[in-house]
Amino acid sequence: QASILFQASIDQDDWRKSLQAARSPLGSLTTRTLATSENIDQPAGAPDGTYVRCVFNSSFENKKTAIETVTLIEEPDGKWRVAGYFIK
Repeated sequence: QASILFQASIDQDDWRKSLQAARSPLGSLTTRTLATSENIDQPAGAPDGTYVRCVFNSSFENKKTAIETVTLIEEPDGKWRVAGYFIK
């Protein structure tokens, strides 16, 4: 269900492995609070389009302070889909 852009950048099995490697050591999610969101029309390293970047302050069982960034893109069918996910 990810965006076309996201799907073109990584194979589903590689994404699953990458996400598991990044998230598993953190343990269960404890809290997630939206810190900021911003509209972006020309994101660095991505094609122009209509994007929203959401930054969350998150806490996990084994990492009390984390920042998750989820970037959404509005696709030609008018639906918003995930174009990127990063965690620090």
